[in-house]
Amino acid sequence: MATVQGGRRISDSATTTSSRKWLDEVSREAKPRPSAMIIYGVPGVGKTSLAAHIPGVVFLCEQAEQGIHNLKDRGLVPDGVAVLPPATCWADVLGMIDALRTDPHDFKCVALDALGGFERLCHEDVCRRDFNGDWTDKGFMGYMRGYEVSLADWRAFINSLDRLRDERNMSVLLLGHSKVSPFKNPEGPDYDRYNVDVHHKTWSLTHKWADMVLFVNFEVVFGKGDEGKAKGKAKGGQNRVAYTEHHAAFDAKNRHNLPTEIELGQEGAAQAWAALSTALKNGRKAGKAA
Repeated sequence: MATVQGGRRISDSATTTSSRKWLDEVSREAKPRPSAMIIYGVPGVGKTSLAAHIPGVVFLCEQAEQGIHNLKDRGLVPDGVAVLPPATCWADVLGMIDALRTDPHDFKCVALDALGGFERLCHEDVCRRDFNGDWTDKGFMGYMRGYEVSLADWRAFINSLDRLRDERNMSVLLLGHSKVSPFKNPEGPDYDRYNVDVHHKTWSLTHKWADMVLFVNFEVVFGKGDEGKAKGKAKGGQNRVAYTEHHAAFDAKNRHNLPTEIELGQEGAAQAWAALSTALKNGRKAGKAA
């Protein structure tokens, strides 16, 4: 049977309320959950090598991103860093994530390298499945439909990563390359800023999901230019800094009570990971003390 409300027919299932006593289940306790992290930055800043120093990490890389193997070959990361086979298609990515969820292992974190490559595999799968492999304006690129359609698949990917966090107590780290792109400023002139090298629709969904987005760059100090020249002189460029909060020049955020900037040093990835892990521990202690 259906009831009528306000001239509209509403099915019984829509009007049936649950007998569950929801207010009896209100909780005031903190429920810790493994982190969902994104680290992106300029080329050569040490994103992959930093991730390789995370205890219990396993790498999931798309086929064009093999930097971890070069680092292992040169002895620049700890011995025995675990690396899954390279993902050559979207089904490989989802299959390996599912294996991490269901198969026996002792990994504590999965590092996915890199975001742009995984997005490309997702788009290739959607283009083949929904647009008959047509990348033109008559297919995937028509009115940017392909990017919109792909969001459902990308959301399923994000959900699979959340299942790793909830069912296997694994933290998730997504590594990304940076790009400089124009920002349409609704309050004034447009300007350029650093962002992750993926489509803005993909990034919007991923950014909302993550509890930490760090932008890593080399610290540069600007001095006055020569007399008669408008441009200043840049100095430094060896010390690395992780930025943890939103800025006009880059995208970042954190829910870990981190300082605005974390000095990662210039002595290598071990120093960088030590600085980041210390900041995370201090942020956790400060949060509990507050």
